[in-house]
Amino acid sequence: MPPPRRQLLAFLLLGLVSGRDIPTNVKNFYDAVVAQGKCNDVLAGGFHSAEGDSGKFSYCGDHVDDYNVIYIQGHNGRLANLDVDCDGIQGSKADDGRCKSSGDTQSITSFQDIVIGYKTGQKDLDANIHPYVVFGNTGTKPNWPTFNPQHYGIRPLSVMAVVCGDKLIYGIWGDENGDDDDEAMVGEASISLATACYGNDMNGDNGHDENDVLYIAFPGKDAVPGAKGASWTAAKYDTFEDSITALGDELIARIGNNGTSSNCSQSSYCGVGGTSQLQMGGPAVLALLMIMAFIL
Repeated sequence: MPPPRRQLLAFLLLGLVSGRDIPTNVKNFYDAVVAQGKCNDVLAGGFHSAEGDSGKFSYCGDHVDDYNVIYIQGHNGRLANLDVDCDGIQGSKADDGRCKSSGDTQSITSFQDIVIGYKTGQKDLDANIHPYVVFGNTGTKPNWPTFNPQHYGIRPLSVMAVVCGDKLIYGIWGDENGDDDDEAMVGEASISLATACYGNDMNGDNGHDENDVLYIAFPGKDAVPGAKGASWTAAKYDTFEDSITALGDELIARIGNNGTSSNCSQSSYCGVGGTSQLQMGGPAVLALLMIMAFIL
């Protein structure tokens, strides 16, 4: 194949790349959490992943001391599901209409004031662009379980990691659960993050029901990209996700590395680089074959 054609084929292949392999340390951590079955150091419990379930989901502190992470865990090897959140800016150019089916959308997120305070011109998070996680629970109803991540050093708009659909996705802590439901819920993320995990079937009324999603938060100021560390005014998800990837890679290096974010000491815990993988469905494969036939 002549060099120009090789270059063209390589470019087209890169255009079909999406998602990230789960690094070895994160995969080992995921498997260990599931195998353990439930959280031992419960920071706050009594939450639900789905309406009417056992209510045995918790914010877990089992690995605060060694890896400096906090995550959501249920019982019997369950983690959490992924409900779709569409809160924040409405009707942007990135809005493809899939949020219209949501019956509880709000036009504001929990940390809108901080977003505005960054003085980038961005007025709030956009669920269609910013891959945010709904983390923490507020409420004033009697006996309503609550959890404030800030009491454990997790800062608003800090980077989080989500393991979903055999992928690792980076997001930010961008919203909280309130007490407007009948039960205190966990396991929710913006539609852009949900789409990165499970594709365009996600919409405002259709999420991922299996309790196999791991949400990981990172205490500390080093987890916050700040005004200049992320593309807050991005027009699409990929641009914003790319802007927080380097910081996300640093943060997941804590896992298996005694809570520090650099200088991996074990080879099995240093699998952060080279994490892209081909995620192609049938139409993409067919298109690729047709392109290859044309080029060759």
